[in-house]
Amino acid sequence: MFSYLGVLISVILGLALTHLLVGLSKTIQLRGSVRVYWVQIVWVFNVILYVLALWWGMFWWNKLQNWPIEEFLFIMAYSIVIFMLASLLFPWEFEQSLDLERYFFTNKRWFFGIFLAATLLDIPETLQKGVSHLREVPAQYVIFIPVSLAILITGLLSSNRRVQGVLSIAWLFLVLAYLAFTSLSKIVAS
Repeated sequence: MFSYLGVLISVILGLALTHLLVGLSKTIQLRGSVRVYWVQIVWVFNVILYVLALWWGMFWWNKLQNWPIEEFLFIMAYSIVIFMLASLLFPWEFEQSLDLERYFFTNKRWFFGIFLAATLLDIPETLQKGVSHLREVPAQYVIFIPVSLAILITGLLSSNRRVQGVLSIAWLFLVLAYLAFTSLSKIVAS
């Protein structure tokens, strides 16, 4: 059953990645008329990592034999929220002389609000994998989630450009550390 559902999950998350990669490509191609904002670019890489980690984590669901409609709808909602998150980092159409700093701050509340929603959806999704014996919940998860929420709430509330820069780098280090201590340790142990 999961192979069938996994296709839809892959399409949604693939569209999120596509939007981010096309946005980066257009930024490079139109570098003469696009004003780049480094914080926004760091968040693009953060969201790419997040989407890839989520996509990787969705694979654990392949062990679930019985798929009630509630579980399917929840996973689809989570995937859609991730797509919405990715779609806020670049406009669908690049206008002449696009200012990515202004674009980021115009969409900042939506971006961090949706990222908070995604993180809150991650909690029951991860715990359900543990309850269903699909995967152990990593011990580091109890550190990752509160720190991630603190970064995202601060990002939502702050319009200070220095704070936004620190938060983007902090989240990058947080997710890299979490992935290193959870995913890589599993690979080494195998």
